[in-house]
Amino acid sequence: MNHDFTSVPPVFTLTVLLFAALRDLAKTESVRLVLPPGATVSELRRAMATLYPEMANLLARSVFAVNHEFVLDAHVLFPNDEVAVIPPVSGG
Repeated sequence: MNHDFTSVPPVFTLTVLLFAALRDLAKTESVRLVLPPGATVSELRRAMATLYPEMANLLARSVFAVNHEFVLDAHVLFPNDEVAVIPPVSGG
């Protein structure tokens, strides 16, 4: 996808979908965060840990998917991205 930074607003609100234990901790299916243009998944992870300290440990071990693809922390986010946080799976 080709993005034009000149059309990105000074800040944007991103909805982040939560699953499993993260959803349980937040007591909601999604959270909304305000981010600056050019924000990365790493910055989103830190912002979420700051706003939701009870999730910090789990967020550090979770993977992020943007537009249905797993991404690394350096991935740049855009206003219309669909972001999901998937915590590690445990059980037996």
